[in-house]
Amino acid sequence: MPARTGSAPPRDAAEDAPPHEPDLRHHGDAEVRGAEGALTDLTDLAVNVRSGTPPAWLKIRIAASLDGLAAYPDGRAARRAVAARHGLPVERVLLTSGAAEAFVLIARAVRARRPVVVHPQFTEPEAALRDAGHDVTRVLLDARDGFRLDPAAVPEDADLVVVGNPTNPTSVLHPAGVLAGLARPGRTLVVDEAFMDAVPGEREALAGRTDLPGLVVLRSLTKTWGLAGLRIGYVLAAADTVAALERAQPLWPVSTPALAAAEACCAPEALAEAAAAAGEIAVDRAHLLARLGEFPQIRAAGPAAGPFVLIRLPDADGVRAALRARGFAVRRGDTFPGLGPGWLRLAVRDRATTDRFVAALGEVLV
Repeated sequence: MPARTGSAPPRDAAEDAPPHEPDLRHHGDAEVRGAEGALTDLTDLAVNVRSGTPPAWLKIRIAASLDGLAAYPDGRAARRAVAARHGLPVERVLLTSGAAEAFVLIARAVRARRPVVVHPQFTEPEAALRDAGHDVTRVLLDARDGFRLDPAAVPEDADLVVVGNPTNPTSVLHPAGVLAGLARPGRTLVVDEAFMDAVPGEREALAGRTDLPGLVVLRSLTKTWGLAGLRIGYVLAAADTVAALERAQPLWPVSTPALAAAEACCAPEALAEAAAAAGEIAVDRAHLLARLGEFPQIRAAGPAAGPFVLIRLPDADGVRAALRARGFAVRRGDTFPGLGPGWLRLAVRDRATTDRFVAALGEVLV
């Protein structure tokens, strides 16, 4: 039986607590580290990096680049590879030190009087905007509507809008037409597609579109390819926007090994591997949701389209601690604006790992 979606989930006392200001700087990697910051041996369901990565062929490509470390990085080949992958001219591509750097560049370089961030979503865009002195307006999507985006909820005078697709942590995939409807002259529309390559066929993607005014698409190579420690992502936008963001970057922002990885991950063979992985993730996600459906007290947000699912359950924080004691790290949800202490995010893993996790969850929820 699949995990229940669509209907309003049950409430617990914590959900009725007064609103709190979430910690925008908390991220999933904190769940898998010990008190001194060292990685633990917990089974990681907290970080949305695909397990078993980077693949051996990619490690070889990265290792081969080390012979060139004496020279300053030259990103031209990697930039051409990204441009070709999306059918764009190189002037519309900017390589970044992960997608997180792109949020900082946007916050510094894009002039905005009314920046709006659609939540719940990855918290770094808002944190970067606030650090740059912006007064951020939050648009909070509702769990009762499946966290679907209503374009009318975005203020008409918003001149910078940030939204994720598929959205972290809700795993909701917004229709491309709905997002495209937010674009207009005088507005910068930032769509974070960090997890789009984990969606079969990359359906609803806006990457590669050149017909929408003010569109800025962000992509990350760290999730699918296991490169969170290497830091590599990119921006797709109009040439003048790319130039403005590039002026806000330090010199040589992307290392030679990261550039080698970017070029390699845009090759046809790599794209085929990523597409196959996306299909496997969809199957594994369906298995996870079906197993979660065995627990009547759990409600899953959705329908989920990313490599993670968001669930709501009573005493989520206590459950998270109990799961940790049983060897599993899961991501707390209360650090995302729009969510409270009753939410957890679970990364999709292989079916054997899911079955072990569900067995531990059954012990906790007795």
